[in-house]
Amino acid sequence: MPADILLLETGLGGRLDATNVVDQPLATVITPVSLDHQQFLGDTIDKIAGEKAGIIKPGVPVIIGPQKPEARQVMMERADALGSPAFASGIDFDVVEQSPDGFVMTDGDARLAMPIPCLLGPHQPFNAATAIATLRRLKGFDLSEESLAKGLKTARWPARMQQLHEGRLKDLLGPDTELWLDGGHNPAAGQVLADMAQTWTDRPLDLVVGMMNTKDPTGFIKPLAPFVRRAFAVEIPGEKNTLAAEDTLQVLQEAGLQAAKMPNVEAALQKLAGEEGPSRVLICGSLYLAGRVLEANG
Repeated sequence: MPADILLLETGLGGRLDATNVVDQPLATVITPVSLDHQQFLGDTIDKIAGEKAGIIKPGVPVIIGPQKPEARQVMMERADALGSPAFASGIDFDVVEQSPDGFVMTDGDARLAMPIPCLLGPHQPFNAATAIATLRRLKGFDLSEESLAKGLKTARWPARMQQLHEGRLKDLLGPDTELWLDGGHNPAAGQVLADMAQTWTDRPLDLVVGMMNTKDPTGFIKPLAPFVRRAFAVEIPGEKNTLAAEDTLQVLQEAGLQAAKMPNVEAALQKLAGEEGPSRVLICGSLYLAGRVLEANG
């Protein structure tokens, strides 16, 4: 059955991305820009924003998620130069109210009350608002508020704040230990995880961290460290560009964490299995690592 909508994600940047072969999409969307892939996209937020803005097409609406002011300015200027209608978070749409049960967003003159997304994290209502603002601008589609709410309540996104309730890796831990997985790998992702960890006050948090050597491990770990009891550094199996466990360990220790190097994720979990009392383990640092973990967990 053919899809009604194809959501095509750029692989790297935007300006030189292969997705530009689609020259007349229904819309383009730019999610929050952070320092990432600096060796390809530039070493400042505005340079990276310029590369991301390369997906904007003449006359095609562009929806701009929450951005730092310098990034948003670059995107708005690019849209203006191409005659592309631009709709920016914080200007044209925004999350104006939040509660444990839901959030309210404004979009132009509209005011929409939505449930809290099932995807976890305090950033998810803002992600949801960007998605809703996009859907409301797709020609030929008229989705009801009920349909939008259903989408938020049923969305699934593996390796993004995913709790592993069962599987081979989960079985290595005791019944009182939760196992979580997230593939975030840049400073913005580290801040998102920190925001989530700050709400986890019921039990201590331990990390298992593996990263690629093209990333910024210090920027990733620094915001998360204050909420972590201890951490284990691992390498990503099968990846030649994995960051050496010794280097990850040094970053963890420089962030003030009690840390150790482990040969693999399984060994780290076995080390944690002997702990008494409730705890929470988060495996993080790379989508490559997350893929290996999901495979190993079965």
